[in-house]
This record gives sequence, structure tokens and C-alpha cells, in this order.
Amino acid sequence: MKQYLEHHPWKIIEPGFDSENQLLSESIFSLGNGYMGQRANFEEEYSGETLQGNYMAGVYYPDKTVVGWWKIGYPEYFAKVLNSTNWLGIDIKVDGQVLDLAKCRVEKFQRILNMKEGYLSREFIAEFSNGNRLKVNACRFISMARPEIAAIRYSVKVLNFEGKLEITPYLDGDVINQDANYGEKFWDQVAGDVNDGRGYLLLKTKKLDFHICTAMDCQIRKNGQELRPDLDKIKNEKYIANKYFLDIQQNDEVTLFKYIASTSSRYYQVGELIDETSCQSRKAAELGFDNLLAEQSAAWGEIWQKSDIKIEGDTAAQQGIRFNIFQLNQTYTGEDERLNIGPKGFTGEKYGGSTYWDTEGFCLPFYLSTADQSVAKNLLLYRYRHLEKAQENAARLGFSGGAALYPMVTMNGEESHNEWEITFEEIHRNGAIAYAIYNYVNYTGDYSYLADYGLEVLIAIARFWAQRVNYSEKKNKYVILGVTGPNEYENNVNNNWYTNRIAVWTLEYTLEVMDYLEQEYPESLAKIKEKVSFKPEEINKWHDIINKMYYPIDEEEGIFLQQDNYLDKEQLLLSELDRGDLPLNQHWSWDRILRSCFLKQADVLQGLYFLEDKYDLETIRRNFRFYEARTVHESSLSPSVHAVLAAKIGDYQKAYEMYLRTSRLDLDNYNNDTEDGCHITSMAGTWLAIVQGFGGLRVRDNTLILNPFLPEKWSSYSFKINYRGALVNIMVGLEGLTIQNESKNDIEIKVYDKEYHLAGDGQLKIKDYKQG
Repeated sequence: MKQYLEHHPWKIIEPGFDSENQLLSESIFSLGNGYMGQRANFEEEYSGETLQGNYMAGVYYPDKTVVGWWKIGYPEYFAKVLNSTNWLGIDIKVDGQVLDLAKCRVEKFQRILNMKEGYLSREFIAEFSNGNRLKVNACRFISMARPEIAAIRYSVKVLNFEGKLEITPYLDGDVINQDANYGEKFWDQVAGDVNDGRGYLLLKTKKLDFHICTAMDCQIRKNGQELRPDLDKIKNEKYIANKYFLDIQQNDEVTLFKYIASTSSRYYQVGELIDETSCQSRKAAELGFDNLLAEQSAAWGEIWQKSDIKIEGDTAAQQGIRFNIFQLNQTYTGEDERLNIGPKGFTGEKYGGSTYWDTEGFCLPFYLSTADQSVAKNLLLYRYRHLEKAQENAARLGFSGGAALYPMVTMNGEESHNEWEITFEEIHRNGAIAYAIYNYVNYTGDYSYLADYGLEVLIAIARFWAQRVNYSEKKNKYVILGVTGPNEYENNVNNNWYTNRIAVWTLEYTLEVMDYLEQEYPESLAKIKEKVSFKPEEINKWHDIINKMYYPIDEEEGIFLQQDNYLDKEQLLLSELDRGDLPLNQHWSWDRILRSCFLKQADVLQGLYFLEDKYDLETIRRNFRFYEARTVHESSLSPSVHAVLAAKIGDYQKAYEMYLRTSRLDLDNYNNDTEDGCHITSMAGTWLAIVQGFGGLRVRDNTLILNPFLPEKWSSYSFKINYRGALVNIMVGLEGLTIQNESKNDIEIKVYDKEYHLAGDGQLKIKDYKQG
């Protein structure tokens, strides 16, 4: 864990420059808008350790899968989001000396991410080897109001000398990916040009033919007056620049405004890209930095109005949740059903920027409650559009009859993960996708989705489970062999409880949906059955599996087992571990991890989180106590599930501990891996910890349920949810609970098991509340 950032309710503040923190800060201070994103690299040259990263949503490269030995069913490529044209660059030279924070003496450095208004600022004083001193003040943002626009204001003030200043804004397409095989570069130039203060680059990928055009428009001011200084126009392969030359004296301040537009062939015809991009950058320059920043502030104001969580009495907790909400909104806006959410978002290259089961398991509830219903629906449609690919993935592994296995990692529906224990065995992902359909329909009441899209996916997944099981004559039960659960610290196990349980639940839910459609949408059901060639005997097989599934249980402990023979492992507790061994994945061999009882995340608890209504409180409590003591939380997804379940069983102290860990996972670098990028998908878990954990939010039988408690360290907290057209503000404080309906729509609500009708614009006050 590393704590070097100041606590502030609305800002992330880095006081002072330490090169050892640079990679961390590049991740934490990243910017994005759902369309593109940028790590917090410096504008000026930096020769220290850095990971340059600018990413465009949906633009990827099918890099060759590198494995030791090829096996039938392996994916042919590993999809990776591409580092694209570096639009940040602004080189600074003073009397021939380069501004480089790795080489200059740096004073009064401060970097601030203003989450309320959506911009990043940085200031410092740099002293060159000859004693010349400059004060630099930089500000930039990626527009939420204009998805293809970014802007930079970069000022240098002369403190103690006179001389020559060279300032060179550029676009550089000669970029690399850190994880490229053999250092391969992925872009070719199609076109590029540069004029006075302007320029563009049009690049295309070497495979798949994605085209990206990036244009810049620049303006220079000296002491507030716009200038047209002498300049050189530089045009090289995959690089264009304007180099300005200015005479400077003590106290002069030179400001460069750099306006950027980036477009891709995903949204425009290739022949339109240059004109469209150049037009957008010019328009941005005409509007000016201040006007664009005002638009940015207003756009973020609307976002915070719907999604903010306010905490009184705990600045660290407040900063943590807002940072997570900020990054989630920067990563995904839901406007394009072809896009999804990568575990690192736009903050780094790890995991290839691809989609995992994290979206369905953790992110969907956040967007259900904080955005328009269409946003969450688009996350489901992403999987529906990939159903045929999921069926092809299953067929490659030997499954037939329209069975679908959704990929562990994907950009376009094809599997692109290259580790056998994940690709072939972590099949629980199918269950999370089925559960997301249930979650969406249960929350929104949009039952038509089942008829239009949902059942088709459910049947395909159910068919996979029906073939993936084995019937054990010895047990007289169905078993599922050779799997990896969410806890990836155990591979190739038999009868992982969570996998078996979510498989059966999927079959149960699919049958339930078919019964519902038979009553409410009979014509749609008939069309679906015909389309998928559904046979009545499939129902009989599903019922047989449901009735005869084997679940590993230990009667003595009264717990569900992670998998068969889990208790054969030496049963140590986390409290007995040497803290110097953590994280285990950075200190222990993989062999040692696989043989230990320690869990990256607890599969059983994941199942109890999804299916809590099917188990009594004591069952949840016993399993939580057992597995929590053995879980090292080296999956970023783990603490949030523990927080929700701890709140459920009344262990409020543990719920708070787990919340603080998940909310500050990146800010405090708990797992020593944030330099690769922030854990975007687990940030949704932070929201779950408060809303479902502390707030006790559930939806059952078309009724909104709340069972809130107030953490001991807090004087109050509040959150808003968008529920079936109603915007509901839930405020929990020392004086009790207030629920405000900020819409015209009436809703039914249950609080502490008592039912209420909350009218549009109505308010409900309850004085009794739970104290954590």
C-alpha cells in the first residue's frame, strides 16, 4: 500500500514530484470520455520511466497469441486496445536546454485532478542546469460534451532570465504498445500534413483496417496578447509539428492553446476523416479554451447530479467513492452498443482493454441506477449481438446444437484469451451473463427484453451447461469437472460450488422465463423456439440436472466447499500469514499458491452474493466467516462482495473495512499494481459496497427495498438511484433516514420490512435507523 496523495472531497492532489510515483500517477490522473482516453503523461519531454497511452474506444489489434504449445480450441489472437497517436506532446526548449522533469530540479510541483469539473491541472517550477528557472502551469481535459475533442492550455513563465524559447506542439503516430509481441508497431501512415498552427495525421492499423485521424489547432499568446511568431513546419513519417521561436524576458508568460480532434473509421467513412477531423479541431479553437471548459464543467455537473454519493465525516472515504464514480463515467457512456468496459478502461494496456465478465457481474448495477435505462440495455445488447460468435466459440471446444460459451476476453465476440486454465475452464462467465439479464429485467421491469433478446441468449447458455455436465454413476449426480472459478488461485478443479450452482440457477431461470413468455408473449416464444430449433426433451434434461446436481458441502463446518477436496489443503488463516508475503502473486510460486488454501476471491461468496434470496442468514454468515478468513483479496473484485455480504449479516465494521479497501484500491495502491492502470470494473464494486451494502438496496417483486445503516465513522451519507423512471435520493444521517422522490413517478418502497407508497415529489422520513 502506498499513500502519497492528499485527501480532498473533490480533488486528487499530488504534492511534490517523485519519479518513483510517476507510473502510478499516470494511471490515477487519467482522463477519458467513453470515446477516447489518455494516461496522465506529461506534455513536455520526460526521459524517466513512463507508459505513454492514448486509446480510442473499440479500436484494437488482433496480435498473435503467444503460447508454448498450441492446443485445439486456443484462440488465434489476443485482442489488445492500441496506443494511438500521441496528441499531448509539447516540447519546450530554453536556450537549447530541454525541459525534462527527469533532468531538471523541480520545485513546488502539484498535480490536481478536479473531478467535479473534469479537468487535470499541473504546476511546477523547473530549474535548468544553468540556473534558468521556469514556472509551468498546464491544464487539460477530454470533453464530455464533444466526444472527439480535447484541449490543453500550457503556460510557461520566465522567472530569472532572458533568452530564446522554442515551443513545439506535435502529433506523433510512431507509438508502441508496452505489451506488443517482439516490439511490433501496429500503425501505418495514410496521410499527414502541417500548416501554420495546424496539422493532422491519418493512420491505419496493419490489420482490420481501423483508421484514426487526429488534428490539432494551436494558438500562442505572450503576456495575454495573441502572437504569430516565427515557426518551422515539421513533417516526418507519422509525425507533424509546429516549432515556434520566441524571444523571452524575465516575467514574460507564454501560453500555448492546443485543440485536438480525434475521429475513427468506426463512425465516419475513411474518405471523410481528414475533413471532419480538421473541421472539428478548428471549431474547437474558435470556441476557445474557456468556453470548452465551461461546457465540460456543465456536462460533469449533470453527471454528478445523478450519480454522486455524498459522505460527511470521512474525507478519505468521500474521495475514494467519487474517484471511482468519476472513472466509471469517463470509461463508458452507453451511447454505442458495440462498446463495453475493459478492466483498465482508458488508464492502461493490461488485460488488452478487452471485455471480461466483470461487466455483467459488477458494472451493470451501477449503470442501471445512475444512468438512463438504455445504457444498461446496451451492455446486454453487446452480448446479444455476439451470440453467434459465442456459439462458434463453444463449437470449437466440441459443443453442438447452438450451445454458447461466451468468451472470457473479447472485443468482437471471439475468444482472445491465451491461458488454457482461463480460456477453457473459467466457464462461470456464462452464468454471470445470464444473471445480468435477470438483474436488468428485475430492476427495470422491462420484461419485453426477454421476448426480444434475452431468452435466445439464455437458451444458448443453458444448452452449454446441459452438455458441460457429466453424470456420475457413483454419485448418482451430475458433476462439472475441470474448471476454474472466479478464484483463479485454484485451477482445473472438480465441482467448484459456485460454477455448479450458477449453472443450475441458469437452467432454472431459463425455464422460468419460458413459462412467463408462454403466458405473456406466446407468439414471441413460438418464434424463438422455431428459430433455435428448440426440442421439448431439452426441458426434461434441464429438470433432471436441476434435481440431481452435486454440490460439495462440509456438514461439520456447515459450509459449501470451494470445490471437491478443498479441506484436504492445509487450513491456514490470513492472520497467520507473514504480511511480507503479500501480495502472494508477487512473492510465491504459482505451485505454492495452487496448493495453498488461500483465495484470490471467494467463489462461494460470489454465489451467495448473486443468489442471497435462496439462502438463510445463518448459512450466509457461516460461509462468510469461514472464507473471509482465508481470502487475500488479490482480485480487485473481491472486497466489494465481502462488503455487501458483511453488511447483510450485520458485521458493519468488516463491511466498512472492505469498503475502504475497494474505494481506495488504486489511490493507495493496495495490490501494488496500479501503475499498469486503474481497476475500472472493480470501481463499480465500490458503488455496490455503499448502495447495496450500507444502503441495503435490493429490488424484489417490483418493490424497491432499503435496509440502510450508518457507518460509525460517518455523520451522514446520501446516494441517488434512477429506478423505473423515478430519481430517488436516499439520505442517511444521525437524525434518521430521508427518502426524497425527485421525479413525478410514484414508486413502491419497503424500508426495514415496512411498506410505503412514495408519491412523485414526495418525501419519506424515518427516525429509526441502524448504527454501524
